[in-house]
Amino acid sequence: MLIDYQKVNVVQDGNIVLKDVNMQVKEGDFVYIIGKVGSGKSSLLKTMYCELDHSSPEKAEVLGRRVDLLRRKDVPALRREMGIIFQDFQLLHDRTVNKNLEFVLKATGWRKRKERRERIESVLTLVGMADKIDKMPYELSGGEQQHIAIARAILNKPRIIIADEPTGNLDIETARHIVSLLKRISNDGTAVVMTTHNIQLLDEFPGTVYRCKEGSVTDVTHEYHQMDLSEDSKD
Repeated sequence: MLIDYQKVNVVQDGNIVLKDVNMQVKEGDFVYIIGKVGSGKSSLLKTMYCELDHSSPEKAEVLGRRVDLLRRKDVPALRREMGIIFQDFQLLHDRTVNKNLEFVLKATGWRKRKERRERIESVLTLVGMADKIDKMPYELSGGEQQHIAIARAILNKPRIIIADEPTGNLDIETARHIVSLLKRISNDGTAVVMTTHNIQLLDEFPGTVYRCKEGSVTDVTHEYHQMDLSEDSKD
């Protein structure tokens, strides 16, 4: 099990925003977290990479670690086994795509230039961005920048990808391409956990669906297609 949450309370600024969360994610799972703005979706993701705290959980394990007990000095090692994708891309705007990705590889111990170059070319090919290797971020569209962010996230062959609204700033067709790419990655064994407000994509790219509402998290996998789409699309 990559993530095993049992009766986890998610705490932000001293307040419990989600109570008694039960969630399990295993290798190759494709998991959506849906809900309105302020329902705790992003906060839940942040507990997975130790950006936010857990409050007295019965069990809170991520990648085999008790994250509620993890020391701060051990958090970077946990994050190196993850790929984290943000809505605003967070690319370094003063360097090319190649240099953005090389920066990550150097920081995570890839010492040989040839191996770094080969890995960068490999992930860019996977996400369909091989021809953008020498472009600057400002020369790319929003969708292209998000593809590069996904390439960056999979550089170190993570066991799980955590994606916070990866399609939030994109038109629906570009969003479809992004979710399709993440779905292909999960089919190769890397689990994907993503928040989204693009409810219409859940039918096209099925997965496990958790809904954050009124301080609780509920597995709605078997009923999400019957939800009031107008309600959730306000997320």
